[in-house]
Amino acid sequence: MNPYKEFHGPATIVAGFFALMASVLSLILICQHLRSYNNPAEQKWIVAVLLMVPIYAIESIISLSNPKTSLACDILRNCYEAYALYAFGSYLIACLGGEERVLELLEDKSTNVLNKPLLEGRDTEPESHPKSFRDFFLDPCALGEQLFSIIKFGLVQYMILKTVCAFLAFVLEIFGVYGDGQFKWHYGYPYITIVLNFSQMWALYCLVQFYNVTHERLKPIKPLAKFISFKAIVFATWWQGVGIALLCALGVLPKEGKVQTGLQDFLICIEMAIAAIAHVCVFSAKSYNFLPVSEYGKISTRTEKTLINLEKEGKGKGPTMIEKTETEIKAPGTSITESVQDIVVEGGQQVVEDVKLTINQAIEPVEKGVTKIQESFHQITVGSDDKQESDLEIEEHVEDDEPGSKSTVASQKLSVTKSVDETS
Repeated sequence: MNPYKEFHGPATIVAGFFALMASVLSLILICQHLRSYNNPAEQKWIVAVLLMVPIYAIESIISLSNPKTSLACDILRNCYEAYALYAFGSYLIACLGGEERVLELLEDKSTNVLNKPLLEGRDTEPESHPKSFRDFFLDPCALGEQLFSIIKFGLVQYMILKTVCAFLAFVLEIFGVYGDGQFKWHYGYPYITIVLNFSQMWALYCLVQFYNVTHERLKPIKPLAKFISFKAIVFATWWQGVGIALLCALGVLPKEGKVQTGLQDFLICIEMAIAAIAHVCVFSAKSYNFLPVSEYGKISTRTEKTLINLEKEGKGKGPTMIEKTETEIKAPGTSITESVQDIVVEGGQQVVEDVKLTINQAIEPVEKGVTKIQESFHQITVGSDDKQESDLEIEEHVEDDEPGSKSTVASQKLSVTKSVDETS
C-alpha cells in the first residue's frame, strides 16, 4: 500500500484539529482588538500580524486535503508572509510614535555617537565622521536618518520580491518549468529560492538592527517576546520548506511531490496552533482597554473610607480614617465594521506609498548610472567632432599652398591632431 495514502487521512484529521484551534484563538484575539480599537496607529498592524496565523492554518489544511491546490495556497501564503513582515516593522514604528518621531530618535542617537569622545574625560571637538553603508553592520546608530531609509527599504523590497516571485512561480508552473522542490538548474525553483533566501535574510536582518537600536524605547511593549514569536513563524516555515525539499532531493524522504508539500502543510498546521497561543500572551488586547485621562471615555471616581483604631502600649488613640480614591476610565467599545474599514483603507494607503517610495529608491541609482553613461558618450562624441574639424581645416590649407610646402604643412597637421587628442 502507498504510505502517502495510508497516512494522509489521519494526518488530515490531526492537522485539521490544530488548524481549527489556531484559527479560533486568533480570530477571538482579533475581535478583541477590533472591539477595543482605541489606538489605530498600532492596532491596525497588530491585526495584520495576527491574521497570519489563521491564513497559514486555513491554506495549509486546504492544501493538505486537496494537493492540487498546493501551489495556489503556497503563493497566497507567501504573499501574506511578506506583508506580515512589513506590518510587524510598521507596528514597531507606530509604538515609537510614528515615522517622524523615529527619525528624531535615530538622529539624536547618531549625534550622541559621533560627539562621544574617544577617551572619556577628555574634552575634544567632535571629528566629522563620513557615513557609509558599512556602518549599517558595524555601528548602525551612526547612520541617523539614513538607517530608517535602509530598514524601510529592506522590509518593502521583500514584500515586493516575494509577491513577484510568487506569481512568477505560478507562470512557470503553467509552462511546466517551475519544478517545485526540485534542485535542478533547468527548473525555476532553485533560482527563485536563492533570490527569496537573500531577500528574506536581508529583511530579517534589517528588523534585527532596528530592534537593537530602539529596544530601550520599546521596553514598555516587551518587544523581545513579540519579535521572537513573529520571527519564528517567518523563519521556521521558510527554512522548514527548504529543508524538506533538500531531504527529498537527497533521498531521505520520498521524492513524490505530494509527500513534500503534505509534510510541510501538516507541520505548519501544528506550528500555527502554537503560534496562536503565543500571540494570545504577547499581543493581548487588555492594554488597549484603558485610556489616559486626557482621552475620551467614561470616567468614574470611587472613594473608599476606612476607620482604623490605632493602639499603642495599651492606650487607645482614637480612630484614624484612611481614604483611598481610585479613578477608572472605561474605554468605549468600537464598531468592528469601522475598525476593519480603517485597517483596510489607512493601512492600504500606507503600503502603496511605501511601495512607490521603495521603487523610486531602487530606480534612482539606475537613472544616475544611465545619465553618467550618456554624459560620457556625449563627451566622446564632442571630442571626435572637434578632431574632425581640425583635420578638415588643415587639409584645406594644404590644397591652397604651393606644392613645395606640402611636407611642412603635413607635419603641422600631425602636431595639431595630437594636441586635439590630448585636449579631448
